[in-house]
This record gives sequence, C-alpha cells and structure tokens, in this order.
Amino acid sequence: MLGKNRHASRTLLSIAAAAVLASAGTSGAVVKKQVIVPEADRFTPFTVTIHVGDSVEWVNNDGDDHTVVSDDAFNTAGHKGTDVLLPGTDNNGGEPSTFKLRFNHPGTFVYYCRFHAHLDAENQPVAPGPDGGIEDGSNFGTPMMGIITVKPPRN
Repeated sequence: MLGKNRHASRTLLSIAAAAVLASAGTSGAVVKKQVIVPEADRFTPFTVTIHVGDSVEWVNNDGDDHTVVSDDAFNTAGHKGTDVLLPGTDNNGGEPSTFKLRFNHPGTFVYYCRFHAHLDAENQPVAPGPDGGIEDGSNFGTPMMGIITVKPPRN
C-alpha cells in the first residue's frame, strides 16, 4: 500500500509541476489577441499591439456580415491582399464567425470592413443596401477599421 501511495504522490507532484511550468509561460509562447465586432458596426479594440509571432483573431458577434480587408498602402507587417468575409450570426447559424492571422514581421497592419469603410455626408459609415447607410442609429461616426502594431520579438 505504501508503494502505491508514493507512486500516486509522485504522479500528482509531476502533474502539479507541469501545471506550474505551463502557467509560467515561455518566451516562445504565442499570444492571441481578439478583435471583436460587437452588435454594432465597429471593431473593438480599435488598436491592438502585439509582438512578432503573436496572432490576432477577429470574432464577428454582429448579425450582419463584415470583412477584414488589408489597407495595403499602409501595411508594413505583411498579409497584403487580405480580404476575408466574416459572416454575421444571421448567416452563420446563429454562431459568431472567426478569422485568425499570425504576424511574423514587425510593422503595422491597417484593416477595414469593405462594407462600412467610408463615411457619408452625415459622417456615418456607408453600408450596402437601398438607403446606402445604417438606419438604426448605433454608429459611432467613424469608418469601420482598425490598426495592429506588431513589435519586434520578445527577448
């Protein structure tokens, strides 16, 4: 019986030590940040700062479709030509859609939603549809866009 208890104690100690080491993290660990589309036409947070090797995941919780399109004139962190549709919950079985990018170069990644990237005469994001704008009053007076700053790798 004593041998079984020692074996169980060693196993528990090994599991505990592995959990402590895993929670401490390593310099090579990949960090994932999220950019959320809440139930409004905006990306939040507007700016995200990460390090080379980290990932960003976009999550569309809105009922409407949105896109992540790279603004290649300003991008220095790679992923030029990005143009991804994030279906809204209305078109995705009630579930949020996601899209993830890992950044391997320092610089900036400027992006926007091609459906909501421009302002109309009333400074509201222009949306597709017969009225060419958003009618529910939940806008924030800015185009739907964001910026990711990618810093050099952690030391």
